[in-house]
Amino acid sequence: MLNTHVRAVRDLRNNYPELADIVKNHDRVIITNNGKSESVLISFDEYNKYEEYLHYRYADEKLSAAENGESENKLYSREAVLKILRESSAEEHEETAL
Repeated sequence: MLNTHVRAVRDLRNNYPELADIVKNHDRVIITNNGKSESVLISFDEYNKYEEYLHYRYADEKLSAAENGESENKLYSREAVLKILRESSAEEHEETAL
């Protein structure tokens, strides 16, 4: 289970090895400055997972918008895409033959 630790910004300088150990255990550390939350420390692996999640979420939102007709982008079936690619490839071959 992910645990959250709250530490003052001065701990970054004074106790970084301890904070690094916390993050290595896949916990997160909220850094405060003057009692207000300012930033979060997470492991690089957790950061990569978060970035991947954001990517998939963005793609899913764009796909949903296209499916619902809420986007200027067209949504093609797999068959339509293959047909377009075949036609495009055939046109390229014709141009090269000339």
